[in-house]
Amino acid sequence: MSVVGRRGLRNCASRVAAQTMGLAMTCVFVVFGSGAAHAVPQDRLPETYSFLAGIPAELAHPGGSLPGSNDFSCRPTARHPRPVVLVHGTGGSQQTNWGAYVAMLANRGYCVFAPTYGALPGAPWPLSAIGGMTRMETGAVQLSRFIDRVLAVTGAETVDLVGHSQGTYMPTYYLKYLGGAPKVTRYISLAPLWRGSFGGTPILPITRALLGGKDTPLCAACGQMGAGSVMNTLIWRGGSPYVDGIDYTNISTRYDEFVVPYTSGQVPGRPGQSVRNIVVQDGCPTDYSDHAALAGSRRAAYMVLNALDPAHPVRVPCEFVPPITG
Repeated sequence: MSVVGRRGLRNCASRVAAQTMGLAMTCVFVVFGSGAAHAVPQDRLPETYSFLAGIPAELAHPGGSLPGSNDFSCRPTARHPRPVVLVHGTGGSQQTNWGAYVAMLANRGYCVFAPTYGALPGAPWPLSAIGGMTRMETGAVQLSRFIDRVLAVTGAETVDLVGHSQGTYMPTYYLKYLGGAPKVTRYISLAPLWRGSFGGTPILPITRALLGGKDTPLCAACGQMGAGSVMNTLIWRGGSPYVDGIDYTNISTRYDEFVVPYTSGQVPGRPGQSVRNIVVQDGCPTDYSDHAALAGSRRAAYMVLNALDPAHPVRVPCEFVPPITG
């Protein structure tokens, strides 16, 4: 990529904070990754709590993995016996979505893995780093193959999932229809949308505008997230979005502009199901996380740590969290 092109991408990222969420995602679509690294690093990795923290790595190493992730020589420990698989949201990738999470988890001894799923087939970079765009059935197959590889090389029996946005929703198709349920122990969701979004998604009009007003959206998965969609019906097969035997934690924000209403992700479990619902503003009125910022907030990240390892809880901070960046 030319120097001018890289400067343009960096300028795009710098303008995100001044844009609406929909425009922010459009910027993020063209700036996604990092180089190879070790899942359990010899030296402590720097931890940066911002939704945009993974973008510089993608610019430096297009299509790579954040330092601390996707080290297939990593072996789980007795303290953390299950690999953690991070499942990005719409328009995200294995790097851009998880700048706040990979170092945090790797520094604490987790084997951390993150795929990019649902990218447009055969697309060059940066389009290849825009995941979650194809139909969710396709993304679920890719996730299934990735998890099988993680289990095979690490020797673990199951994984724990941490998802954001579409990454909280699509894996249920994998659990219910692709044989994934026995392979997952904990399922932790940031900005989940179990009932679908009654507000739709701003990505649909954006992609139609990019395509000159055509009815066929670039993002095939976006329409599957609406309330009442066929996919939503499949997610709720059996009367619940949850699978018995899996431990669920849902972390939502009242200021979510994509999941409308935010309570779509705060679904209680049925008798016998293990489900914990959390709203980040409860007990912390200075948290203004929106849909994106929730994946960059230290407060939400520490809630994820506690959901992964409830036997060794950390103190969850209450601090000012701005929208978009976190």
